[in-house]
Amino acid sequence: MTIELRPAREADAAGMVEVQNAIHAAGLRAHPVDEDFVRERYLAVEHTVACTVAEEDGRILGFQSLKRSWPDNPYGVPEGWGIIGTHIRPDAGRRGLGRRLFAVSRSAAEAAGLHHIDASIGADNAGALAYYAAMGFVPSGRRGDVIPHRLDL
Repeated sequence: MTIELRPAREADAAGMVEVQNAIHAAGLRAHPVDEDFVRERYLAVEHTVACTVAEEDGRILGFQSLKRSWPDNPYGVPEGWGIIGTHIRPDAGRRGLGRRLFAVSRSAAEAAGLHHIDASIGADNAGALAYYAAMGFVPSGRRGDVIPHRLDL
């Protein structure tokens, strides 16, 4: 079975919902999502630099979104930085998907002229904290239960 990385498309909304809701069911995401949320947050083109899915035999195992931050964004990220989010099914972890997805996102960030990327991570999400540290991100403060991390390109 080969895992294909490719740009996300509208037809992926249901599979992306399944990924995020599996993360929620595992206690790693605060709220379940629906297709409207995924379309608005990840598939709408405004601010998107890249949104890449990892697919195996027609099943989406995970995805990574990279956006260019905008004025007054809900994450408090400075305008013009990248905002990254990684979402991988718990049963698909430890297969190198995050590293492969990040290689695509980093290349897209560099091509888009981004100089910094923010990953806002829940303080209780040990897996995400370890993942982003392995990708080279460093903590850059704290906002309540969130620890922003940054990567300088």
